[in-house]
Amino acid sequence: MTFYVESETDKTLPFDVEEVTEKVIVETLDSENCPYEASVNVLLTDDLGIHAMNNQYRGIDRPTDVLSFPNVDYEHPADFTGIEDTIEDYFDPENGELCLGDIVISVDKVYAQSEEYGHSARREYAFLIAHSMLHLLGYDHMEPAEAAVMERKQEEILSRLGITRNE
Repeated sequence: MTFYVESETDKTLPFDVEEVTEKVIVETLDSENCPYEASVNVLLTDDLGIHAMNNQYRGIDRPTDVLSFPNVDYEHPADFTGIEDTIEDYFDPENGELCLGDIVISVDKVYAQSEEYGHSARREYAFLIAHSMLHLLGYDHMEPAEAAVMERKQEEILSRLGITRNE
C-alpha cells in the first residue's frame, strides 16, 4: 500500500500524521476486504484552500472538513468484482496498485471540530480519513440508510484502532 501526505498549509497537527493516516487506511482496506495493494493521496490544507476546492468541484461556496475524489467507479460499495476489466483506468502501470483517489482535509476544521465535539485532534483527523476512505470505496451518505452504514463502519474502524471519542 502506498499513500502520500502533502501539506499546503503552515498549520501542523499535534501527532504523527503519517502514522495515523497509514493505520486508518490499512484498517479501512482490511475491513472492506480490498484484494489489491492500493494507493491514496492525502492533501492537508486550510479553510481557504478547501473552500476554493469545494466551490470549484462541488459548487458549494464555503469551506468543508474533507473532500473525497474517488478514482474507481463501483457498482456497489467496496465491490471489487470486475475491476481488473478496466485495469488501465484504475491501476498504476508502474507498481500495479489500485489507485483509489484523493483526500483533502482542512486542518482548520480538524481543530475546530475536535473542540466542538470534545475529543482530540487525532481522533477527528482519523475520523475524517476513515470517512473519506469509505467514499473512495464507493460508500455515500445521501440517504439515511446509506448514512447509517457509513457511520457504523467509521466507528468500527476507529474502535478497532483504539481511537475513541475519549481521547
